[in-house]
Amino acid sequence: MAVNSNKRITIDLDTIDVSNLNRQFLFRKEHVGQSKAKIAKENALRFNPNVDIVAKHDSIINPDYDVDYFRQFTIVLNALDNRGQLARNHVNRMCLAADVPLIESGSAGYLGQVTVIKKGESECYECQPKPTQKSYPSCTIRNTPTEPIHCIVWAKHLFNQLFAEFDEDNEVAPDAEDPEATDTSKHTNQDLENHKISTRSWAESVNYNPHMLLKKLFHDDIKYLLKMDKLWRKRRPPVPLDLDNLLKNNDGETVENNDRSNSAGISDNTDDDMAMHFVASSANIRAHAFGIPLKSLFDIKSMAGNIIPAIATTNAIVAGLIVTEALKILRGRIDLCRTVVMYKNNPITKKLIVPCFLEKPNERCYVCSAKPEAHIRINVDDLTVKHLGEEVLKKRIGMIAPDVEIEDGTGKWIIVLISSEEGETEDIIDYKLSHFGIRNGSILKADDFLQNYTLQLKIIHDNSLIDGEFEIEGDLPPTEKESDSRTDTAQSKRTANELDYPNAKRSRLESVDSDDELILI
Repeated sequence: MAVNSNKRITIDLDTIDVSNLNRQFLFRKEHVGQSKAKIAKENALRFNPNVDIVAKHDSIINPDYDVDYFRQFTIVLNALDNRGQLARNHVNRMCLAADVPLIESGSAGYLGQVTVIKKGESECYECQPKPTQKSYPSCTIRNTPTEPIHCIVWAKHLFNQLFAEFDEDNEVAPDAEDPEATDTSKHTNQDLENHKISTRSWAESVNYNPHMLLKKLFHDDIKYLLKMDKLWRKRRPPVPLDLDNLLKNNDGETVENNDRSNSAGISDNTDDDMAMHFVASSANIRAHAFGIPLKSLFDIKSMAGNIIPAIATTNAIVAGLIVTEALKILRGRIDLCRTVVMYKNNPITKKLIVPCFLEKPNERCYVCSAKPEAHIRINVDDLTVKHLGEEVLKKRIGMIAPDVEIEDGTGKWIIVLISSEEGETEDIIDYKLSHFGIRNGSILKADDFLQNYTLQLKIIHDNSLIDGEFEIEGDLPPTEKESDSRTDTAQSKRTANELDYPNAKRSRLESVDSDDELILI
């Protein structure tokens, strides 16, 4: 794209991490800690010093980047990583609202995919339901695990906190804001001070001393949890571990400090023996403290799931495919655009790269259809207004600043349940939805003015759901019967090259690593 003379803007919130260096060709070791957008611009200018590039170290979700901002561009290129679901959904909606073509892309190991999204002409990013990973409440993972999987998730988060890319959403220290245990009067000032900083920052402050880390994670943190006595009224309390015995090896000698310098590049990958042994050991130690059955390394590996590493050559090919589709749009030939999929071993065509015609929009899509709506299964006697706003609308549906109203049954909107204006509905956020007369069949209207997006939510009451659980139509992967049906349908289609096209296209690849950039031209 640097050869082309059009103006472009690169937006990226991240800085370069050591683990980014093995998956692309723009960044070097000396760039660690610097803005990705800034370094990408500098390297692009080496190819063409005359190109007009504006680098912004910022989040694309910033309200400054509204629909009018997107309308100034001819095309948008998405290159977001597998943590970027919210940003992907947001950019998809902004491009639909601005009627600007969007090129979406993804990679996972040796697999890759590029597709073009054009309002009214092709599927949007959210047209097809995507399998979602099972998630667990943060307070369960950090405070009250009851199953082996809770300990495994905690151990994976711990690995990321200590050795991989830092993610503040994956904190492992006790959650003092757990709604079940809000009384902190029994904690000392030192307790509260120690839990104000992240696990990563604390580990760095003690130079990753293994004795101090083990003591904090499996003794001090558990004693901290025990002071939240409300948590243990109906639960078996955990037991802080005896570190005098834990820290002795077979020869009776204390474990010494180990150099962490070679750990920075380890990814959370179940094919990495060192990482997997760390996760398994940490999970079982925590399980032992909480009286939870231990699991074998084999079991933990299967439960942890395989996290596929990013590969620089795959990303380079995907980048080339993005540019190919972008050039078609810039030349006014969007009719020639294709969805292009990369395979390692294509069982049908035996080809590495397979193009396919763009799919038509899904008429039932809750984002790009004429009247977006979704069915949400909840327990109205359990779900709070706050959980509806934060977990359902923001985290799951991808709204940025939602406003929610209740319909009175005659088509009139009578109660403002959630407001994007700060403080306007603050006094009702802890109320259950049933308090407002919401029941099975009720309809809510959710607006996000930043995204120019309105969604009607049709409520399905299910009293078997607890602890804020919810399901949205399309959340679950297809059943075996549905999968067989889709396979038959997909294999009856023809690709742009009149080749049989396998069913794999229906599952979009979402772990592009990119370098988490958005490019607007």
